[in-house]
Amino acid sequence: MNDHAVKVIFLRLMRGVPMILLCAAACVLFQVATAPNASADPILGSNLSTFAILGGAGVTIDGTGSVITGSVGASPTISITGAGYSISGGTVQSGGATAAAAQNELGTAITALEGMTAASLSSLDNNSITGLGPGVYSVSVTDFNTTLILDGGGNTNALWVFLVSSSLTTASSSVVDVINTGSGAGVYWVMEAGSATLGSGSTFAGNILASSSITPGTTATDPCGRYLAQTGSVTLDGTDTIGISPCSGTLAGSNGLSGGGTLSLGPNGGPVITPLEDSRIPEPGTFVLFGAGIACLAARRLRFGARSAAGPGI
Repeated sequence: MNDHAVKVIFLRLMRGVPMILLCAAACVLFQVATAPNASADPILGSNLSTFAILGGAGVTIDGTGSVITGSVGASPTISITGAGYSISGGTVQSGGATAAAAQNELGTAITALEGMTAASLSSLDNNSITGLGPGVYSVSVTDFNTTLILDGGGNTNALWVFLVSSSLTTASSSVVDVINTGSGAGVYWVMEAGSATLGSGSTFAGNILASSSITPGTTATDPCGRYLAQTGSVTLDGTDTIGISPCSGTLAGSNGLSGGGTLSLGPNGGPVITPLEDSRIPEPGTFVLFGAGIACLAARRLRFGARSAAGPGI
């Protein structure tokens, strides 16, 4: 290749640089314009989300076999008893500013979740449900003794909210499982005025936000969620499993199923939750962004072709 040919190629490449930069800038601007509102926060605040267990009237961990991933905290009652458990990915915080701030965030989250419009779900106790889609559900019957499969239908940001009218009790060996969703999903069990008791050998999923106490039975597991009590205590049997990062499979990265929506101030100043948009892999926005880039490159191609057809003098 002679010097003249190299020079021609170089000049052609340089002519395309402004258009390439313009395409890149257009993609960036589109991404910024369609980004979520910066004032919106996660449903569980930055302090609250670090806790696997938070008790308003203290935390008691009996026995020697409980496995906890995430922090354990107590506030305003400063009492955490028990020493025979293992903890990773967090610390024990009896009182302190972080636990106090987390309790404030818990109150805000409960208020916001309780304010969501819900559909009635009264048959949760007697019949196995193997494909309950994302949604907000009002649960009046609280003795759960079957199998509940939460099916996200491929939405990686699926959100389930269960507003329990009183207290929640699960039977021994009952199962709650989450499938067909991803790292942006969230599951919340909310008891504005009640407590939660999980049966021995039961498998649970998601975050329990209770006004009163939370008591998991022998070998009860919630491997992807939290026990968060606002005014009551949290009492583990001693052989329980709870954590915000053991989440596995498609739930890996969900931080204890704490996604699904954002929390912001509504027009009346109260906390409001906005569900995240349905997101697939790749996300719908990715296609639009990719299309914007392709359109820019196509425009450049047409422009270059038109100039070539007009001759070297153009």
